[in-house]
Amino acid sequence: MEKHVLGLVLPTDPRWVNIAEKNIREILIDHAYCEQKAASSCISLIIQYPEKQKLVDQLTPVVLEEWMHFATVIEKLRERGWSLGFQRKDEYIEKVRGLTKKGGSRDEQLIENLLLNALIEARSCERFRLLWKEIHDEALSSFYYELMVSEAGHYKLFLSLAKEYHDPTEVEHRWREFLAGEAEVMKQLALREDRLH
Repeated sequence: MEKHVLGLVLPTDPRWVNIAEKNIREILIDHAYCEQKAASSCISLIIQYPEKQKLVDQLTPVVLEEWMHFATVIEKLRERGWSLGFQRKDEYIEKVRGLTKKGGSRDEQLIENLLLNALIEARSCERFRLLWKEIHDEALSSFYYELMVSEAGHYKLFLSLAKEYHDPTEVEHRWREFLAGEAEVMKQLALREDRLH
């Protein structure tokens, strides 16, 4: 899953994966909470837009998939003799949430939220690709390959839903704005060895 396929403007600093591997317990803990938040985000969209049948039908299995990922990450921690640990502040998520436009109609807010979710999935996919290709733990490498494929599918799904419920040309324009904004966020953030994002 190459960077240009995902549309990301700024690739992850290649040093991240080497630092992350030395702190894999912290990465797994952070990853577990990322999966929990991904499931919760899909549930929120379903609850907020129950009349949008395609959204409900397509996001319901994503909720299950993300929760299965959460459970699997817990397993990976336990296999290594580690517990889940407490959730930490996620600066990346906080900052990319700031890219969304406030106000507007209910439908406009839907598009903002779908694109925000697509952005987070794209960056997660890129990070999973690095972990798959670079870490020496074969079991985790295989695991992150599966997740990379899964997150790529979710990223595409969120974009397709945005285009389902709004003019595709306008969605593409807004998506490019999100990507440019995310690149600026990435430049501002310190390289964290204990975070997935």
